[in-house]
Amino acid sequence: MSFWADQLILLPILLPLLFAAALVLLSGRQQQLKFAVNLIGTLALLVVALALFWLTDQEIWADGVGVYLAANWVAPFGIALVVDRLSALMLTLCAVIAVTALIFSYRRWSRAGVHFHSLFQFLLAGINGSFITGDLFNLFVFFEIMLAASYGLLLLGLQPNRVRASMQYVVINLVASSFFLIGVALIYAASGTLNMADLAVRAVSMSDSERLLLETGAAVLAIAFLTKSAMWPLGFWLPTTYSAAAPPVAAMLVLMTKVGIYAILRLWLLVFADQADSLNALSGAVLVTGGLLTLAFGTIGLLGSQELGRMAGFSAIISSGTLLAAIGYGQPKVISAALFYLVSSTLAVAAFMLLMELIERIRKPSATMLALTMEAFAIDDSPEESAGVVIPAAMAFIGLSFIACALIIAGLPPLSGFMAKFALFHALLNPTGLFTDNLYSAGPLAWGILALVILSGLSAIISLMRFGVRAFWAIPDAKPPRLQLTEALPVTLLLLLCIGISIGAGPTSRYMERTSAALHEPQLYIQRVLSAPAVPGVVSTAGVEP
Repeated sequence: MSFWADQLILLPILLPLLFAAALVLLSGRQQQLKFAVNLIGTLALLVVALALFWLTDQEIWADGVGVYLAANWVAPFGIALVVDRLSALMLTLCAVIAVTALIFSYRRWSRAGVHFHSLFQFLLAGINGSFITGDLFNLFVFFEIMLAASYGLLLLGLQPNRVRASMQYVVINLVASSFFLIGVALIYAASGTLNMADLAVRAVSMSDSERLLLETGAAVLAIAFLTKSAMWPLGFWLPTTYSAAAPPVAAMLVLMTKVGIYAILRLWLLVFADQADSLNALSGAVLVTGGLLTLAFGTIGLLGSQELGRMAGFSAIISSGTLLAAIGYGQPKVISAALFYLVSSTLAVAAFMLLMELIERIRKPSATMLALTMEAFAIDDSPEESAGVVIPAAMAFIGLSFIACALIIAGLPPLSGFMAKFALFHALLNPTGLFTDNLYSAGPLAWGILALVILSGLSAIISLMRFGVRAFWAIPDAKPPRLQLTEALPVTLLLLLCIGISIGAGPTSRYMERTSAALHEPQLYIQRVLSAPAVPGVVSTAGVEP
């Protein structure tokens, strides 16, 4: 069973690459066929991700860590692909959002670009590879595959504002990629390895000069990760990019931001978390400080935003800030609550990105200007008494979906955003996870994180409520938009998942606790990777036994 289970680890990369190559060969006139092939490939990825999710949680592999040795060369000499609870969770989250984004694109956006479908699969290959690679150089390779595909997808539709935003996005990410490569080179010069498990072992016994070079490389590498994670001030590009992107692409960009978060969480807890005297850019102090500044920046930006796309962008920045601060805090209970929050906020913001286009269909520029003018000059517009009006189904769906997204993003009960933030607050105030006499003995750092998270939720309530009043109440004669099933279904599925993890908050929290506990025992990951044996009797691709 273990041998065949090991082969599944390769599929999250192999499947999208094969489907992308097949889609390139299909003619641009065969749009229906291309969509069908793309959907089959994406659904297959979802099945594989769910299988890996189950295999890791049930510990079919020892300690819940599966290792695939490419070319049958043992680590650290060969390329190792590694899946554990965290990477399986991220693979599943990626597949879910990819399926919903693809279905949403069926009527319009999948036809807006000649190579939309192949780029979509290449994007999935890059994201999935980033989640399961076991070494830094291949992490760089998968980052580049992911970014190259996102460049093409961001230009979908070729609108002027989209082209301007994409140019900024391309330049910033090319600079970040340069820092990534330089950081990888410095780390290799210091340690002689790029395998993350082997790096964790060698980092303990380094000399002072090697340690300095390693920390310099980590600092340079962190610039790339933190740029992708949208940490302030490196995340200034995000609101403009998100507001300009096509809705299904924007939903995938939300997921791409979490790739940076994943890389930081993986590398920091594996290599740097136990080094209290470390002052590099992947230290807890830097992550907490950057997270708090990002939270403050996102809160102010959200309050000042009038456009829905920028609101969604700043909501993603607030999510990143919360996660960075929680990761830097480092307590296992805090990390488990942060993982709950990561899933909830990613699903909600992705649903919000898809919902934006549907909301814009009911908004008239003239009505929006009138609402802003009446608000600015405090004009009393008291309508005459009315017996009420019938709310069309399309308007009701959009309005209820908007309310659900707003509740989750703001962290109000009873949905998953509240559950995640409550778990985070409880973990911050109770480092041991128990209600004791020291309940309020948490330090000023914990209270600072708690205060900023509350303020960010308050800003979300104010900003989204203000927009909701203008969009749904200030236009009494708005015509219901025409909605396709392929547009309503993805939003519904994402919100139902948020409702599902709210109802199943107990099992979800326990899974996150198991994931966090494994992350805080890096020796299990290290031992599984470095002791994974080559398959006996199989000759490597180099033609000799490894």
